[in-house]
This record gives sequence, C-alpha cells and structure tokens, in this order.
Amino acid sequence: MTRLLLLGGGELKNRETLKIDEYIAAEAKKIAGGRRACGLFIPTASHDCMPYYNTFHKVYTGIFDIKTDVALTVGREWDREKTAVKFERADFLYVGGGDTVFMIGHWRESGLLELIRAAFESGKLICGLSAGAICWFEEMYSDSVVEGEYAMHPGLGWVAGKISPHYNERMLDFDEIVRYNKYRAWGLENNAALEMADGKPVKSVSGGGKVWLLDGSSGDKVVKTEF
Repeated sequence: MTRLLLLGGGELKNRETLKIDEYIAAEAKKIAGGRRACGLFIPTASHDCMPYYNTFHKVYTGIFDIKTDVALTVGREWDREKTAVKFERADFLYVGGGDTVFMIGHWRESGLLELIRAAFESGKLICGLSAGAICWFEEMYSDSVVEGEYAMHPGLGWVAGKISPHYNERMLDFDEIVRYNKYRAWGLENNAALEMADGKPVKSVSGGGKVWLLDGSSGDKVVKTEF
C-alpha cells in the first residue's frame, strides 16, 4: 500500500505545522515499534538548504525524539549505496518545500528518483510540504518556472488528479482554472494535510488549515467540499 501525508504549507521553523508534525512522529513511532524511529529529510526543492534540514532536525529530534538524516544530492557527487541505506533505515521520508519543477528534474537526472520510487512502491510513509506535497500528482499548480507566476505543470503522475498547495493564498486564481477547465482538484491550505493510501484520500490532519476537494465540472462554478 502506498502512503502519502501531504502538507499544503506552513513554516516548520515557526512551529506552524507542529500539530501535523506530531501526527507524523506518532505514525513513525508506530512503524518503528520498539526501536527509535528515524526520518529521512529530502531538501532537493530548496537546493539542499542545510538550515532547512537543521530546522527539521530541531523539531523532529528536539521535540519528538526521532532520529533524523538527510539526503544531499544537489551540486555534488553522492554515493548511491550509502544513500540507499539511509532510505532503508528511515521509517518515513519528508520532502521539503521549494522549487517543485527543479526538484523533479533533478530527481530524474541524478537517479535519486529511483530510490524515491522504490520507497513509494514499498509502502514507506512519505510526507511532503508544498513542493513535497504536490509533486506526486498528474498536474500541480506552481510558480516554480517564474516566481510569482502560477501555472499548471506536470507532476510525477504517481497519483491521479490535480492539486494546489497554499490554497488559502491562491484560491481565486486556482478556482478560476478549475472552473474554466472543468477540473476536479485538491486545494490544500497552509497548516493542513491530506493523507492518501493507494492514491485514495483517507483523512485530513489540521493545524488550523483545511483540505478542500474542488469540483468545476459544471463549468459554471466551483463546488467546494471540505475533506
């Protein structure tokens, strides 16, 4: 069973997503059983920003007593075998936010995508925020190509459908795209997460935000259902 926990946004360093992080930590500890749980941080979308990883470590180790590690592959030679061991040891992956289009391209070019795909297909819990939340879908709403200019871009296509992160900030524009194209899509607000199993929605987890299922199939208006 594939399993995704997708956060629409929120600042990890400001502890805005702490309620969702608490849920992730609890799930990781269930997976780990009697041993100490471990999370592998993948900061590709931020071009392997180390302060971002340091924040992840401070939250997940400092607050939740989870061991952390990081997969660094941008602008450097990386050891596939050693990185594969990190993937095997991790009870969950956490894909950080940033430039989604760059991230997907780098994963493909570097070969890291093969390890991520194997983890996904094996049923390892994969969590992601913003870029790390939307990359799995067929299409995603992002400003990765030109900052501030949002548009639909192809994702990995491992999950059917279309999605926007930061939906509370992009609602009007994304709603119009959904209505005009008669899409059905997901809108993930900041501080809200959607959990999916085998590509199907299971539940939402909120730290104050909401998860919306958007239906523009009539072409007249967007029908919104809180999930």
